Amino acid sequence: MTLACPTGQRFLAQAHLSGSFGVGSPLDFAVVGLNHQTAPVEVRERAAVRAGEEGALLSHLSRHAAEAMLLSTCNRTEVYLSGLDADGGGDPVAAFEGAWGHALGEHLYVHRGEDAVRHLYRVAAGLDSLVLGETQIQGQVKRAWQDAHARGLSGTLLNKVAQGALAAGKRVRHETGMSDKVVSVSSAAVELAQAALGDLQQRTALIIGAGETAELTLTHLLAAGVKDVIVVNRTAERARLLAERVGGRACAYEYLHEVLPEADVVIASSGAPHYVLRAQGVREALGGRPGRDMFLIDISVPRILDPEIAGVPGAYLHNLDDLTDIVQRNLQSRHAALPQAEAIIRAAAADLSRWHLTREAQHAQRGLALASD
Repeated sequence: MTLACPTGQRFLAQAHLSGSFGVGSPLDFAVVGLNHQTAPVEVRERAAVRAGEEGALLSHLSRHAAEAMLLSTCNRTEVYLSGLDADGGGDPVAAFEGAWGHALGEHLYVHRGEDAVRHLYRVAAGLDSLVLGETQIQGQVKRAWQDAHARGLSGTLLNKVAQGALAAGKRVRHETGMSDKVVSVSSAAVELAQAALGDLQQRTALIIGAGETAELTLTHLLAAGVKDVIVVNRTAERARLLAERVGGRACAYEYLHEVLPEADVVIASSGAPHYVLRAQGVREALGGRPGRDMFLIDISVPRILDPEIAGVPGAYLHNLDDLTDIVQRNLQSRHAALPQAEAIIRAAAADLSRWHLTREAQHAQRGLALASD
């Protein structure tokens, strides 16, 4: 819904009658991407962004558009573009597939203009997340925009839209109470472990990874009563720092298989570019703990636990897609807040459209003034 500005509409009408070029153009903004709703995890892996790849991907995208922002999380990879190069066909899908080198058309969604704005606003508010209303995405959108800005790829329009998205997300969380109850992929993973193993107080949990999601997962494990936590990371110092914050034990990556037999719950949350744990390693670990099953959840994209682990007797492996049911059971109260949240998003997107219309009108007014000189 666009709220029309009468003054802006009048200037645009005058410019149209005078034949001014380019006046009244639609909002030059587009998004193309895939997420947990359009692509299974094995497809999302093909469009995942590994650490250090952002620069090359954005460099490619900048050849297609004047402004570009890359948003990558465990459940989505999206590209926001403004000023698409008409000589290159102005095709967001071509830009996306060219950057990743994969034909992903059937899994991609494309939104343009006001629809693209509303999409980003809903994403920032957590309304398009696997876990409705989750809060991590707000910071992820902010960092994606800051990265684009630092690389000189965020201009007037992308800055305005990104700032509007962050403000809209904040309003949704503050005014609807949607995020009052802590629910996330990490908390869902812990709840899934509780459903399988019962009381976790006497269990040992092993976390592979030491990033933001790993730390959040540890917070939920501690809240669930886990007292013995092992943090494994390729960088031993990062494992030590995180373990100290939560009162756990740190373990360098090369000793993973030595401590694995201790683990009742293994949660993998790392950006490693390959499998860090395979079926044989789990089989050997279970041999060192007869009669005690092992519960493993891989919330990494790409996955870092070999899917063949699921075939090992006594090993119960789950990935992100398996969390959907438990997530939905936890979110009934948040669904009740959806109408109010969506109304906030519509109003915020309308503000952006009004800003665009006013800006176009100002350009038209200057064009008329120049034409009359």
